[in-house]
Amino acid sequence: MFAIFQKEISSFFNSLIAYIVMAAFLLAVGLIVWVFPDSNVLDYGYADLSVFFSLAPFVLLFLIPAVTMRSLAEEIRTGTLELLLTKPLSDAALVAGKFLANWLLVALMLLPTLLYYLSVYQLGTPPGNIDSAAVFGSYIGLLLLSGALTSMGLWASSLNDNQIVAFVVGVFLGFVWYSGFGAVSQLLGSGGLALFFSNAALDQQYEALGRGLVDLRNVVYLLSLMLFFLTLTYWRVGALRR
Repeated sequence: MFAIFQKEISSFFNSLIAYIVMAAFLLAVGLIVWVFPDSNVLDYGYADLSVFFSLAPFVLLFLIPAVTMRSLAEEIRTGTLELLLTKPLSDAALVAGKFLANWLLVALMLLPTLLYYLSVYQLGTPPGNIDSAAVFGSYIGLLLLSGALTSMGLWASSLNDNQIVAFVVGVFLGFVWYSGFGAVSQLLGSGGLALFFSNAALDQQYEALGRGLVDLRNVVYLLSLMLFFLTLTYWRVGALRR
């Protein structure tokens, strides 16, 4: 697993797409937080990062599939997946190595945004007048949400050898789980089915973590969703082996 993890990290940083994706993410959220007149913190008047945490998931819905789209699709296209499958490497180790590498890359994209927290912390009156518990709860939510989106993107990448198709499927899955289920819940109004879709929606789970109190139920749901898509990827890799 470690060999796959290391290979994936090296491959990502040896390609131009790594730096383009990271730069695009930091530029997009930087403009949202500090520049755009309708959302920037300086004009808001409060030491608060809620605008960043509310809009960052929509940026990640596009950027994470861009990171994961080549993970297995490129291996299938070039034939290197067949070579990997002939080595003494289990399907589970292959999937886990690729997932952890991609998840780490997304976490590295989020890491520089901690500077936003430090900046707003100092801009508060008095300095430090910011809800730190909510901020770190939101960061935990972002990391878990990123893991769920990464697992979806990895499964999408395993479906065929076309990276563009993998990207489109990854974006579609992310939007369905993040916004689509909530929309279905609102259309249903009330009742058990509406409650089911509401609880299944990623935005509800993410926002609950952002309130500053990390509820184990939200964490378990997001981890279970990761495991679900990783299992689908494992089955897909097993099918490709035969």
